[in-house]
Amino acid sequence: MHRSTLPLSGAVGLIAAAVIGGAVALGGAALLGGVGGGTTTVRELAAATGSTEPTAFAQGKKLTIAEVYSRSAPGVVQVTSTSVTSAPSSSFFGNPFSQPQTQTQALGSGFVIDKAGHVITNYHVVQGAKSVEVSFNDNESLKARIVGVDPSTDIAVLQVDAHSRALTPLPLGNSDQIQVGDEVVAIGNPFGLDRSITSGIVSALQRGITAPNNYEIDHVIQTDAALNHGNSGGPLLNAQGQVIGVNSQIQTGGTTDGNVGVGFAIPINTVKTVVAQIVRSGRAQHAYIGISAKPIEPSVVQQFHLPTSHGLLVQGVQSGTGAAKAGLHGSTSQVTVQGDTWPLGGDIIVAADGVPVSSIAALRDAVAAKQPGDTIKLKILRGTKKMTVVVKLGRQPASPQG
Repeated sequence: MHRSTLPLSGAVGLIAAAVIGGAVALGGAALLGGVGGGTTTVRELAAATGSTEPTAFAQGKKLTIAEVYSRSAPGVVQVTSTSVTSAPSSSFFGNPFSQPQTQTQALGSGFVIDKAGHVITNYHVVQGAKSVEVSFNDNESLKARIVGVDPSTDIAVLQVDAHSRALTPLPLGNSDQIQVGDEVVAIGNPFGLDRSITSGIVSALQRGITAPNNYEIDHVIQTDAALNHGNSGGPLLNAQGQVIGVNSQIQTGGTTDGNVGVGFAIPINTVKTVVAQIVRSGRAQHAYIGISAKPIEPSVVQQFHLPTSHGLLVQGVQSGTGAAKAGLHGSTSQVTVQGDTWPLGGDIIVAADGVPVSSIAALRDAVAAKQPGDTIKLKILRGTKKMTVVVKLGRQPASPQG
């Protein structure tokens, strides 16, 4: 079933904001965002709800929705990015050296993170922007400078020249501590309605969404708090008033452009790492290994006489990458069983830096913990022979390689 996923920035003018590429799907091989490869299906893993009490309640620090709003709304901003596009002149006698231009404004949200005037928003809100303005809760509008962007996580950092007393930084939480069922609120500017708040719960964890450059963003938070166009870049907050995610996309089922109760936020722990790099150097870099792979499923171990019941079947190895230079072998054949294709004959990765890997996400996490130029030690099986391969990681390309 096709399930459309849309970014949350709203476009004003003749040109609408583009849909971030592709639908979210179940099962199969996953595109190794920091790993590489050409397959594009995402494996979604919903966390089990369990019987433990949500963190916010267990700690006894739950705030009312009104209290969260009172504390946080002054730190939420509206982001207006203006871009200019040219179109060929339709006039036969027109100046051939001059083209008519169309000005487009995209509306999104953002939030202040420090007294230096840094603001976090989504990359797709400011993508291609010629100028960016940030509006505060007192209706003051300031020009913003784009400090840096990271299309791979859909994050952008802006900076405004404002007095520190006029800035209300929002506290950042720990997205690793949230649980399914935790109460959350979203504050943003849906359809330009500034600083609107909606509430809901964490519906699931460990979702995957597609970034603007077609890499996968892992560990995404799913929420049923109402998100609509204009909420892009706004904060998802827990019951303690801490930011646990950056609202980015909604799933629509292909029947509407509005909210149907399935929204996605980029986890704040991912955002912290990216923002720290951008503030320090103006850009974020991601390590890259350069393979595509598919996780082994128990149902095929005996059928294909595999030497292990867990691990990743290496499907392809991109030339010139660290994986290729380390001598990793891709599959030599593709076998289709009941509509599912399995890459066989290549190496099987069973551990990374001593930690067993049985999913694409596990290997992506191991690579994501590194920087370009670092090495990662892979334990592999080549046939029945056990080997250790040391791969020097490269820098992630601008878009996934086929």
